[in-house]
Amino acid sequence: MQQAPILEVKDLACERGDHRLFSGLSFALGPGELMQVQGVNGSGKTTLLRTLCGFMQPVQGKVLWSGRDINEWDDSFHAEMCYLGHLNAIKDELSALENLRMSAGLAGYSVNEKQAVTALRRMGLQRREHLPVKVLSQGQRRRVALARLLIGDAHLWILDEPLTALDVGAVGLMQELIGEHLSNGGMAIFTTHQPLQVSGVTTRLLNLS
Repeated sequence: MQQAPILEVKDLACERGDHRLFSGLSFALGPGELMQVQGVNGSGKTTLLRTLCGFMQPVQGKVLWSGRDINEWDDSFHAEMCYLGHLNAIKDELSALENLRMSAGLAGYSVNEKQAVTALRRMGLQRREHLPVKVLSQGQRRRVALARLLIGDAHLWILDEPLTALDVGAVGLMQELIGEHLSNGGMAIFTTHQPLQVSGVTTRLLNLS
């Protein structure tokens, strides 16, 4: 039986320029667990999340996935991880549907039109799937970006300010989606300036300040 994946951080230190953001950071995150990274602006929250993805290198320490340094993995690690930054990273001239399918392709897997439409409708974008993203509201654009969570098979969600520009209904939907992900054995780590509570889940807090 295959062992469930675990994210491990060991004695991590990161810098921005010549400034040490944090050091000696260690924790582990397993299936069904949710962690919120807290800290004042400039404390290194986004840097930590990007380091967990392998997009940035720490000055000290290691990030392990299933017991192996993430730098030793091939693209299979990124297939098991979905990162959403505080920017939407979508193209204005493309439709919501085209953006979603393109994102899947860049992540190394294919999504057919039916799957993409289903994900967008789950995010409340019915009848907007074929519209250019540039005509959508900021909240709708954020929903397009968040729909990526529904089209992959990632165990680990890394979310930087996922609630940005969302109304109350969309915040509730995100909390529901995270809850479903955790109940299916997934895990998530996130930052937010807005309250995010998942029913039946105790959120672990990691404070960088």
